[in-house]
Amino acid sequence: MNALSVLFDLLVTVTLIVLVARLLFSRKLFTSIALFVAFGLLIALAYVRLNAEYVALVEAAIGAGLTGALLLGAAGQLRADRDQDAR
Repeated sequence: MNALSVLFDLLVTVTLIVLVARLLFSRKLFTSIALFVAFGLLIALAYVRLNAEYVALVEAAIGAGLTGALLLGAAGQLRADRDQDAR
């Protein structure tokens, strides 16, 4: 491993830690969902760096893509229900 590779891995690790901290302390629903999707994509990148390409593909497809879309849909439905109850 060369120094640039180690530096990149360190950057991914630090970014993941910062992202998790922001995700845990976020108070807005949409921000939390966006950070969750970003976390899934960054974890997929970490799996690629570990030479686990198939795991990375599944994580990106299910963890970030499908789950993120379902969470956004649920948040939209929650907002629509809340607006309907307010009337």
